[in-house]
Amino acid sequence: MPEQLSLLLPVWAGDQPDFLTEAFRSSVDDQTRQPDEVVIVRDGPVPAVLEERIAKLAVTSPVPVEVVALERNVGLGPALDAGLAACRYAVVARMDADDISLPHRFAVQMPIIEGGADIVGSGLLEFGEHPDDVVGTRTPPTEPRDIRTRARFAVPFNHPTVVYRRALVQSVGGYTNFPLMEDYLLWAKMIVAGAQVANLAEPLVKYRVGAGAYARRGGLRQLGVEVALQWRFRSMGFTTGRQFARNVLVRGGYRLVPERVRRIAYRNVIATYRG
Repeated sequence: MPEQLSLLLPVWAGDQPDFLTEAFRSSVDDQTRQPDEVVIVRDGPVPAVLEERIAKLAVTSPVPVEVVALERNVGLGPALDAGLAACRYAVVARMDADDISLPHRFAVQMPIIEGGADIVGSGLLEFGEHPDDVVGTRTPPTEPRDIRTRARFAVPFNHPTVVYRRALVQSVGGYTNFPLMEDYLLWAKMIVAGAQVANLAEPLVKYRVGAGAYARRGGLRQLGVEVALQWRFRSMGFTTGRQFARNVLVRGGYRLVPERVRRIAYRNVIATYRG
């Protein structure tokens, strides 16, 4: 039986109005199966031009839009948790404010959720200056066993592509605040809770690779978050002692190498690991 869908889209001061419009239109107006509502989370104050664009999208949208306006910038994880609390429907799709959904995205993903999956992601295309400037592809594992295996070392879902059941996400505590890792922690908690997982190899989202995308994945601060995450995985029983040591060595080392090397390592090791 068809289910209703909430689209969850966070926005913060650094987002560009034109990119937001493109993300919104591609995920709502252009979809062959449109979401039934959109929840925009305004993560703290934003420039006037961006505020005006959010308001315009809300009043011109073909589906209802609720804007959750947070008084201060709390970060992606807590902002998404606030948005989840505002979603009216049991199934939620994620979208970022600078990416592009392909027109058949929800028409392909929703039947998988309706068939019993708790979460379904997809492949994505990375692009640079414009949507046709494709610079890379991220293809996730598609077999449930392979998804669970990969999750013990690297992120098993492309976050901007996922559709999931809100109740399960909230039952395991939601995203919480692990900068650049909040999604990975959530997927691990869902898998431990017995989530039925699925991925499509087909790219259903175009992901904007902006300046600094790989720089943000490195540095001592991000190393500290990485180690804390791995300790969390070990304490949950999500990883073994050997997996913990491997992850700290390989993923921790990845945080410390120069950005140029990090880019190569991500594409050839982190993003392609299959267990």
